[in-house]
Amino acid sequence: MKTAVYLKSPTPTSVRLINFTRAEVRPGFVTNTWILIVSGTKPYMNMTVRLSPRIYIRRPEFWEIEVIGSLPGIGLPGTASYTVALPLDGILGTKGIEVVGATKKKRIVVPPEAEPAAATKKKASKKSSSKKK
Repeated sequence: MKTAVYLKSPTPTSVRLINFTRAEVRPGFVTNTWILIVSGTKPYMNMTVRLSPRIYIRRPEFWEIEVIGSLPGIGLPGTASYTVALPLDGILGTKGIEVVGATKKKRIVVPPEAEPAAATKKKASKKSSSKKK
């Protein structure tokens, strides 16, 4: 009953999904830990940007993490760059995460897939052959 009432509540106007230009997962300091780093340009200088994982009953393939901007009052005109990070402990899907912005989504497999050995060897041979010339 409470869930239905909550879902029918009006949405706030001071909080919105915002765009991002880059999203990547980096290894943490401890083995098998990962950190999501997202960056972009926020539309107001005084906007606070954070990453907000969605809540699931069952673990999804890709856990959605929203890029949210909120304003404490009147928005100061002018854009500014932002970078935010979120440890992914306990919020990983079975395959990875999906970063959700205002106009795009990006799926990231976690842990990141290593390059196939053949591709790595080709890159190495190209570098060595260019040095010989």
